[in-house]
Amino acid sequence: MEKEENILGTEKIGKLIRKFSIPCIISLLVNSLYNIVDQIFIGWGVGYLGNGATNIVFPLTMICLAFSLMFGDGTSAYLSLKLGEKKKDEAEKGVGNGITLSAIVAVFLCVLMLIFLPQLLNVFGCTDALRDYAMGYGRIIAIGLPFMMLGTTLNSIIRADGSPQYSMKSMVIGAILNVILDPIFIFVLKMGVEGAAIATVISQIVTFALNMLYIKKFKSITLQKETFKPKFSVGKKIVALGISSFITQMSFVFVVAVENNLLAKYGTESKYGSEIPITVLGIVMKISQILNSIIVGLAAGTQPILGYNYGARKFQRVKSALKTVLGISIMISTIAFILFQTIPDKLIAIFGSGDETYMEFACLGFRVYLLLCICNGVQIPSGIFFQAIGKSIKSAILSLSRQVLFLVPAMLILSSIFGIMGILSAGPVADGLAFVLATTFLVQEVRRLDKGTAKSQALIDDTSTDNQLNKHIIITISREYGSGGRYVGRLIADKLGIKLYDKEFITKVAEETGLSEEYIETNEQKRNTLSGLNNGYYFGLNDADELFIKEAELIKKVADKESCVIIGRCSDFILKDRENVISVFVYSDMKDKIKRATEIYGLDKEKAEKEIKRIDKLRANHYKYYTEKQWDDHSNYDMCINSDILGVEKVADLICEMVKEKEAILA
Repeated sequence: MEKEENILGTEKIGKLIRKFSIPCIISLLVNSLYNIVDQIFIGWGVGYLGNGATNIVFPLTMICLAFSLMFGDGTSAYLSLKLGEKKKDEAEKGVGNGITLSAIVAVFLCVLMLIFLPQLLNVFGCTDALRDYAMGYGRIIAIGLPFMMLGTTLNSIIRADGSPQYSMKSMVIGAILNVILDPIFIFVLKMGVEGAAIATVISQIVTFALNMLYIKKFKSITLQKETFKPKFSVGKKIVALGISSFITQMSFVFVVAVENNLLAKYGTESKYGSEIPITVLGIVMKISQILNSIIVGLAAGTQPILGYNYGARKFQRVKSALKTVLGISIMISTIAFILFQTIPDKLIAIFGSGDETYMEFACLGFRVYLLLCICNGVQIPSGIFFQAIGKSIKSAILSLSRQVLFLVPAMLILSSIFGIMGILSAGPVADGLAFVLATTFLVQEVRRLDKGTAKSQALIDDTSTDNQLNKHIIITISREYGSGGRYVGRLIADKLGIKLYDKEFITKVAEETGLSEEYIETNEQKRNTLSGLNNGYYFGLNDADELFIKEAELIKKVADKESCVIIGRCSDFILKDRENVISVFVYSDMKDKIKRATEIYGLDKEKAEKEIKRIDKLRANHYKYYTEKQWDDHSNYDMCINSDILGVEKVADLICEMVKEKEAILA
């Protein structure tokens, strides 16, 4: 780990980007090409109506993919967290539960899709001309859903186990097999769209089988039958960790549903009809997805480089990496723009032929809908950049802005005015607005980097020690903001002659990771409602998870070494199984907290209450996320006390008396 961190901070940016980005790009391209291959062969073997039918069924597979990624990415994060906490048994239960949940939901969705397929197709804009094709394709795809979902879930887990090459190979083998089988079933066996579906399902079964074989090869855990038994608390945690992947995929499903229905509605009012716009725009979006996959893979591979150097306050390296990624991304999107504008007829011809009307709309689709695709070269890397530096709110806004915040409203408004051309025009409108938003955020952040706003602070609590205890005892102090809990902890440490550990953890984590102390202090023990969106497909754990794992290791080390007082950081939970630990929760009335916060911490009196509530909510979210318990639940602690009833000095005396009683019990 030490070597890798040094590389991130010292190796040439270009070399690092090549090392980390190429595997991401390959994996994403394989996923994108999987669906496009079907459409190419269907277009030549069946015609554009067959392609239109697959575009109607595609959102249903995306819903299933959303669930499988939620379980896969959630389980991967759970595995990494529990291994980081040295809790191998819990890690095994997490993996077993993740696989079981994916299997249960996969079977449920398979049955649901088989029973209600006609109604589901209507939701996604199916027309009478497309219905027979969509039904034939959809029924077979539904049968293969359990294999697709479990294969995808296992892919994420295998990567987290440290075998990304195995994961990538199983995906590539499935994709290559699909390319081989498609023409056999479509052209040789004359099975049409059903043949394409069978080829896809067989390929998914092969990927599933390869990933199932890996279960016996796990490096970090060993799975037994009992680990697959569903446990609600574990499943709940997995879902929470993977919810961001689910939201990302479902936002795309929502966009396609709205788009297909608008195309069906306004297409009938145009000379193109409903089927041509649904078919063409589905192809246009999938081709643009190839462009996006390259840019996402490039930016995702750069994420650890950006995050590490930002945390280490090497802002010139951050700017250099950002500049390189933006430059390459804009170059790629510019090449794509030239192709979309100059040879759209050649691109659409890859997916089969059509009449003059079909080709006319295809050219419009590429030239109008993707008019500002160059903007993707800025918007996509910007979202991942803010994710890398731990700014989850901006990252979430940028990630959702193009598809949900801008594209859907633009389609609804412009289609009501300009009909079918309004839907096409919504593409560049959304791209342009997302670009302006991303550029604004980027300019502001780069200015902060130029000013070097992060300033190191001396955060070590150098409490002198003259241990008066006869036994090895640990006191953990959890506290509301402004309750004086930290001062209580210092008084206890002074009275007992033992070490106080609070912000010293920040310094120790900084020493071990290379991250700046200010960066760690900003990101630790705080979790807002959008933090979950920092966990994304291919991006691994977010900053808060990494910090929690590292601090948990340090807490256990100091607890093993000496008697001490530990402030916050879920230390009561991390050390809960030790009999030599006393856990305390210090709280106070709001008026007393406001008084202390204004007098000691210098908060503005008018804003103090709001700030206190905000910080306490972040602490509560952090505690709930990692412990699955309520932070202010008194049953979690050995003692809960209002610091203003007796005053902080007497509260400290009372806790010291409790420590003496504990010594007697341990004697």
